[in-house]
Amino acid sequence: MAHSIPERLAILIDGPSLERAAKALKLDIDYKRLLAMFQQRGYLVRAHYYAALSPDRSQSTLRPLLDWLSYNGFSVISRIAKDLTTAGCQGAIAVDLAVDAMQISDRIDHFVLFTGSSDYIPLLAALQGRARRVTIVSTLRAEPLLADDLRRQADYFLELDDLRPIIGREERREERRPMNGRRPEMPESAAN
Repeated sequence: MAHSIPERLAILIDGPSLERAAKALKLDIDYKRLLAMFQQRGYLVRAHYYAALSPDRSQSTLRPLLDWLSYNGFSVISRIAKDLTTAGCQGAIAVDLAVDAMQISDRIDHFVLFTGSSDYIPLLAALQGRARRVTIVSTLRAEPLLADDLRRQADYFLELDDLRPIIGREERREERRPMNGRRPEMPESAAN
C-alpha cells in the first residue's frame, strides 16, 4: 500500500496587497486560523509575511501585527520603504519575495502567494518552469485588486472572500452587563 507524501507548501504574503484586499472586503484576518488552514493541506515548510515600514518605525501601526506574526509561525521580512507610495512599497516587497521564493523553490512543491500584483508574473513563470504549482489568493469582489494576467498565469486562484468562514476573525460581541448587578426589567408591553 502506497503512502501519499504530503505536499510541501510555502505561503508568501505580500502584506500591503493583502491588507488592501482585506480592507476592501471588510475582512479581519485571523492569521492563526490562516496558518492552520494551510497546515492541514500539506507540510507547511515556510510562511513569510512581507511588510513595508515607514522610515519612522516607532510610529508604525503594523508593529503589533508584525511582532505577533513573528512569534506565531511566520517569518516577517520588513523593509524600510523610502518611497511610501503603492508602487514604491510594492517594488521593495516584490524583489524580496521573488528572491526568497527562488531560493527555496527546490524544497517546495506548491507556493501560495497572497497578492494581486502583476509584478509577480515573471516569478510565477519561473516557479512553474521548475515544475512548481502556484496559487494566487486575492479578490475579484472588490475594487480592481487582482491583475487579470496574474490570475491567468497562476495554476489556481483562491477568492479571499470565500475564505472568510475559515480565516476570518470572529466578531466579538460585547455583553451588556446589568446595572447595579440586576437584570433589566422587561417592559410590560413586551411581556404580553
